[in-house]
Amino acid sequence: MKPRQLRSRRSKALRVPDHSPMHRRELLNLLDRHRTRFMGEAAYVMRTRHFVSTHQNCFHCDLWPGHVTGSAWVVNPRRDRVLLLHHRKHDQWFQPGGHADGDADILRVALRETSEETGLDHSHIRLIGNTIFDVDIHRIPASRRGPQHDHYDIRFLVEMDDDLAIPGNDESHQILWVLLGDVARFNNNLSTHRMVEKTRRMRGA
Repeated sequence: MKPRQLRSRRSKALRVPDHSPMHRRELLNLLDRHRTRFMGEAAYVMRTRHFVSTHQNCFHCDLWPGHVTGSAWVVNPRRDRVLLLHHRKHDQWFQPGGHADGDADILRVALRETSEETGLDHSHIRLIGNTIFDVDIHRIPASRRGPQHDHYDIRFLVEMDDDLAIPGNDESHQILWVLLGDVARFNNNLSTHRMVEKTRRMRGA
């Protein structure tokens, strides 16, 4: 078999049948355009695309196999600090984000959650490009609210001035601007490390 034929057959094997209605098409297009150098993330992109394609109600938080969430990696203009929130419910430091609550516009979800969790008006939140910054899948443990399930988290890159007073809301204990090199002290998850590395490469470029 010729190499070109092998690549062609592999690409067909990885292709997910698209029976999705229009309300999922925007996210599927974003996922199709997303490129990553990280193998783990590339696998998440494939899994997320399959999940979205096969679950009509993927944006609803009562879909217990999992659901799509939106979040924002918030950097300052110099790209040397990241905004992290200490969430009350999970007792961990994360970037702003949350459930889509049925909204298929996942970019709008990420920007809305950023505004709500920081307490800042949308005018202070600047989107850097209209493409996906990162894709992650993480397991949420069972609780009184529901069984164990997965979050298919779609992340976007946004910028905010780090000299603004950030009031926050009642979901967070604390909100901090963290130096890029210190982020691992607050959250050492693999996906957070990946976003830090992407930010470093962006600064280098």
